[in-house]
Amino acid sequence: MDLEMKTSCEPDGIEVNTQPFILIIFGGGGDLSQKKLLPALYNLFKLNKLNNDSYILSYGRKERTQDQYRDLVKTSIKKTIPGGKNNIDPRFLEKFTYLNGDSEKLEGIEKINEYICNFKGIKKYQIIFYLATPPNLSKNILNLIQNLELCDKPFKKKIVMEKPFGTDTVSAINLNDNLQKIFKEEEIYRIDHYLGKETVQNILFFRFGNSIFEPLWNRSFIDHIQITAAENIGIESRGNFYEKAGVLKDIIQNHMMQLIALVAMEPPANFEADCVRDEKVKIFKSISSMSEEYMEENLVLGQYGTGKIHGENVVGYRDEKNIVRDSNIGTFFSGKFHVDNWRWAGVPFYVRAGKRLNQKLTEIVITFKTPPLKLFGNVCRDMMANELIFSIQPEEKISLSMNMKYPGMENYPHPVEMNFNYSKLDTVSLSAYERLIVDCIKGDLTLFARQDGIEEMWRVLDPIVAYFNKINLKFPNYSAGDWGPVESKFLLEKDDRKWRI
Repeated sequence: MDLEMKTSCEPDGIEVNTQPFILIIFGGGGDLSQKKLLPALYNLFKLNKLNNDSYILSYGRKERTQDQYRDLVKTSIKKTIPGGKNNIDPRFLEKFTYLNGDSEKLEGIEKINEYICNFKGIKKYQIIFYLATPPNLSKNILNLIQNLELCDKPFKKKIVMEKPFGTDTVSAINLNDNLQKIFKEEEIYRIDHYLGKETVQNILFFRFGNSIFEPLWNRSFIDHIQITAAENIGIESRGNFYEKAGVLKDIIQNHMMQLIALVAMEPPANFEADCVRDEKVKIFKSISSMSEEYMEENLVLGQYGTGKIHGENVVGYRDEKNIVRDSNIGTFFSGKFHVDNWRWAGVPFYVRAGKRLNQKLTEIVITFKTPPLKLFGNVCRDMMANELIFSIQPEEKISLSMNMKYPGMENYPHPVEMNFNYSKLDTVSLSAYERLIVDCIKGDLTLFARQDGIEEMWRVLDPIVAYFNKINLKFPNYSAGDWGPVESKFLLEKDDRKWRI
């Protein structure tokens, strides 16, 4: 059963009216830039969502001519964007300038200064620094930015930082101290691309824009919540990064904590950035601390071995490029979390995330309590609980399952679904990175993490990382193409619950 979109107001067309900007991308030739940033910028350009009088400076270690870099931009767009094999608009390519230098040696400062100061009427520009680099380079790049003279004039400046923000609580605090020597908190955009996805944003609108569900959104009516972020790909070219981060720092500390907060938070006073972020921080603070005994029983870490994906043989994690042969880094995690507040006391949040799993799937499943009475006899002993499902990948949709009477003489319950699918809307929907880039240009911090939230998320994760570093797990403990280690399914089964998949 599909739902029709009806509206009593006209969408605003995602208009972006801002001052011109100069975007300086550190790591402009890297994997993130080629796969995400450059295609996102091109789409925004084609949709007329970028100010025409704006420019992009890419800074990287590799020596390239301007033509070589613009060829790289064209290649990344053609690989990533459907229909991108068409001719790339030369006006977009003309916006790019490439500079090479080593941020660890503060190279290129004079060239960056010269580039910026050559703009006529430079005061009208906002300068956005984007760190599309590994986290270990952040301190060096901040040092470089701090040494920029910027024409000895005041500018409206911003910085975009990719997750993970730090490697633990202490490093996150130290990194923020370095940041605040140059930028104010309102100038810092800590990006988590999950928050730019339409379905993720719609969690708040679904909850607080409908009086049907918000009264049920508590421990009295909800049995448990499952959050899954499954990928069937491996680590691809991110071996060096993954050996330092693993699934815990790559996915759990940021993406999954943010999803828990969006599901669990209280209604904000309004949808201004700090009001929304205040409520999320309260949830991070309410997530229960875990003893080692609790973690032993309720947390599972895994690493994929060889297996099959779509019928093709794939290597295990330890055989991937730039991976230590006896690596104990986790590529899968599942665990049970609790939010200790009045609304959610006793409601478990089951979290699962990993690489090389059976399929690509990201979803949030809200499972309501089953009816307390068996009104229809034994035939309904296994009546399914109502479920509200926010699907984020591979499709962005929202589904609600209900029990109805199956046609016929017997009183036989039959589950049906009501679906709302974004792909069926006749409107332009921005991708996650496109939306977040636009928000940064506009100065909207709602979908970006704040420093106190970052620290609270690390507070939750640090003991988990320490616990798994302490114990000696035997890896690999699941095959590529499975749903993770066998132990992970017992997290729900011991509570008489089942993974939805």
